[in-house]
Amino acid sequence: MHDDAKADAPAASKPRKGAADGAAPSAVPSFGAFVRKPARASAAGAATAATKAAAAAESLRPETEASFPADAVEVGAVIDAYGLKGWVKVAPHAQGGGALLSAKRWWLVKGHGRQSSVRLAAKVHGDSVVGQLAGVGDRDAALLLRGSRIYVSRAEFPAPAADEYYWVDLMGLDVANEAGVELGKVADLIDNGAQSVLRVEYPSTDKDGKPATGERLIPFVGVFVKTVDLAAKRIVVDWEADY
Repeated sequence: MHDDAKADAPAASKPRKGAADGAAPSAVPSFGAFVRKPARASAAGAATAATKAAAAAESLRPETEASFPADAVEVGAVIDAYGLKGWVKVAPHAQGGGALLSAKRWWLVKGHGRQSSVRLAAKVHGDSVVGQLAGVGDRDAALLLRGSRIYVSRAEFPAPAADEYYWVDLMGLDVANEAGVELGKVADLIDNGAQSVLRVEYPSTDKDGKPATGERLIPFVGVFVKTVDLAAKRIVVDWEADY
């Protein structure tokens, strides 16, 4: 069982077609082979071009805290411009940057300023993601976005694979063991390179008997994590309270 919150998600690909018979020079082509299909293709191409032109005509839109999506999740940060045509280079918080690639709009925060723009294009580039935003037409405009934190709506994340979970969905869930002993709530997840680890906090007392917060670190792997019920906001683990 993996966590897919900081490991954003998959991708895909496609095929092709082939040749014809050598006809005699005097053979007359049929009208079906010779007309109509190119016309349809050019109409479809014109529609796609019109859609892209409409999106490109948009510009960076000023936003306020109230106008941000209620389910906005920080997924990366702009670290540089990319090329000369306004693309930006982004360090994704999750391996693969799946949320950046799937979201139709990126929401940007830099200092006290907030803005958003339609994502026209994005692709993985090494361990970063490069993207083109409507209203960012050249390198100078892209450089102005350096340092911006990028948010996307949780609703636009790609669907996780079976037995994978986004970290944001695990935060705050109650954790109990198979005997029904409450172990606390998920406060954070830690990626130690080999696996993800749940950091679970629970009410405790310090050596002077004063209220304090205790912490348990539980590896997020199948041998310890038995069920994750997002609807019930509960995780059941094979873990003793005194571990």
